[in-house]
Amino acid sequence: MLALAGRLAEFSIPPWRTGAQVIEAERRALMRAFEATAPDAPVFVAEDARGALLGFVYLETVVDYFTGRSHAHVSILAVAAAAEGQGVGRALLDTADRWARERGYPFVSLNVFAQNDRARAVYERLGYGAETIRYVKPLPPP
Repeated sequence: MLALAGRLAEFSIPPWRTGAQVIEAERRALMRAFEATAPDAPVFVAEDARGALLGFVYLETVVDYFTGRSHAHVSILAVAAAAEGQGVGRALLDTADRWARERGYPFVSLNVFAQNDRARAVYERLGYGAETIRYVKPLPPP
């Protein structure tokens, strides 16, 4: 799964970030998930019939800023390049939906870089919609 972290930087990264930063941050998050497995933060894996990794989704339970209620958050979703376009991402997000519904959560959230047009299109086809937009203003060193 750590090897798939590189897929999470295969788009135009904002100029104040680097692909290496994105990949390393995602790897750190995965390592934390592996070290502290918890029922409210599962990792679901998609494999082919031979057991080859097709993708995974790492979910977390987070608290909504506006309501104070817990909900499911897709922390990381990665699909192997060879499996792209075959419904693996959709199946993983369907799994996230089922997991959230089983817990009575009112919604599932996720973050995506604004430049990641392909992922955004997939999410929108599956019913996700933009709620807030985070702006970043890089500052020059003092």
